[in-house]
Amino acid sequence: MSGARPQRVWIIGASAGIGAALSRALVARGAQLVLSARDEAALSRLAADCGGAEIVALDLGQAGQLAAACDRLRAEAPFDAIICTAALYDPGRVADLAPERVEAMVRVNLLGTLDVARLCPPLIRDGGQMVLFGSVAGYLGLPGGQPYSATKAAINNLAESLAVELAPRVDVRLVCPGFVATRLTEKNSFAMPAIITPEEAAKAVLRGMAGRGFEIHFPRRFTLVLKALRLMPYALTLPLLRRLG
Repeated sequence: MSGARPQRVWIIGASAGIGAALSRALVARGAQLVLSARDEAALSRLAADCGGAEIVALDLGQAGQLAAACDRLRAEAPFDAIICTAALYDPGRVADLAPERVEAMVRVNLLGTLDVARLCPPLIRDGGQMVLFGSVAGYLGLPGGQPYSATKAAINNLAESLAVELAPRVDVRLVCPGFVATRLTEKNSFAMPAIITPEEAAKAVLRGMAGRGFEIHFPRRFTLVLKALRLMPYALTLPLLRRLG
């Protein structure tokens, strides 16, 4: 992401975690930002750290809010990049999950990202980027990770489709992080290998966006192991996963 004029970037899910770290890193590089998330107070605090970035509060889980935001921002388009990091996460076994929390995760993680994929491309300049956050949790059906893992597997698949459908006008990128120290991973009660900070994650995302590869995954000492497991036959991987469960 380079050029003489300031980059214009819209970050959806900016209020905390990787989204907030990306916001600060992009402002340090001279970008002009629009910040979106549900928590308007957190966005206001972040905007103060980001040179008075524009705030557009929205909840991806609420029908119509993203469409209204796109209508509001259409006059300010085109954007050089639109980045969607928004997600909900509740770990647990499928049988133990509250149905209302499952519905909320599907609405935000999957249906919300589908709305981003449907509504945001017209706001991106020719050759600009749409960056969707899947997860390494979408590589395999890990015990205790549902339905989060299922929604992220769907996003991984969606990004692959979009990379073909929107090319060459929009450059679609898929981000698949490993464990990052955020308020989401604070819910985990197990040891998280190769965990990194949101700032380290933001650096990896921006480095990937500047490169040519479709998928941006990190830290590689962890993600490459999961990629190798995904290539193995179920006869080998399922017994390993049962041990984890």
